[in-house]
Amino acid sequence: MSQDSDFISTNALLNLEGQRVLITGAASGIGEAMAIRFADAGAECILLDIDQSGLQALAAQLREQGSEAAIAQVDLERKSQIDEFWTALRDEDLPDILINNAGVYALKDYLDIDKTFLDTTLSVNLESIFWMCQNFIKRRLRTGGVIINVSTIEAILPFKKDLVAYGTSKAGVIALTRGLARDYGPHGFRINVILPGAIKTPSTKRLMKMAIQKFKVDLIKTGYDFQTRLALSRWGVPDEVARVALFLASDLAVYVQGAVLPVDGGFLSS
Repeated sequence: MSQDSDFISTNALLNLEGQRVLITGAASGIGEAMAIRFADAGAECILLDIDQSGLQALAAQLREQGSEAAIAQVDLERKSQIDEFWTALRDEDLPDILINNAGVYALKDYLDIDKTFLDTTLSVNLESIFWMCQNFIKRRLRTGGVIINVSTIEAILPFKKDLVAYGTSKAGVIALTRGLARDYGPHGFRINVILPGAIKTPSTKRLMKMAIQKFKVDLIKTGYDFQTRLALSRWGVPDEVARVALFLASDLAVYVQGAVLPVDGGFLSS
């Protein structure tokens, strides 16, 4: 315990009652798990996704669990829609916590990538985070807040082919996070980035299913090689990433800034 601070109970440090969290890509996978976990911690949720039906289903689930959530269908590929969302958001409804989770898992041979493919990948995976953070910081410049960005272990160590554009976009998220942490830490913002890996999401499940059904030997071998590098010898689930996000958003992490935190079962350390 610090000598110059009063002791605060662990329950109080994790309690997010009275705080609002905005989560992008919330309709499924890691974003959905984050919404459920943060609602359970007492936070009011603002959920963004392009999948309106998925958002509605999640909001209904949270309602059954006693939590209300605001939802908004936003195409994060379009800066105009991001700006329109923030312009419509009243000051009294601003989130205290911003989690930029949305992304596209874009696979294509590097030599076949055209400008349209690259623009889409960068727009969703990097530029949307850039503009979401800018709007959040502008609106909360006097009060500060918490930003959690989601990148990937692919940004550090590529392990599968055809992910050059994806890895490039996600590496930019790390640079963005560190730059913002340095510039806006003095203004009361805590900004960190999570690197998920080996998480069973709809995207990774589809990839595994395709590898088996179409007997793609290269994908099967990649999957085997990947599995053997997992120090915990298993894949993770979205809630295990959500728990780390909750830690970073809570007062347990008040002195964590500009951190790049893998949640990968030990892949990067093996």
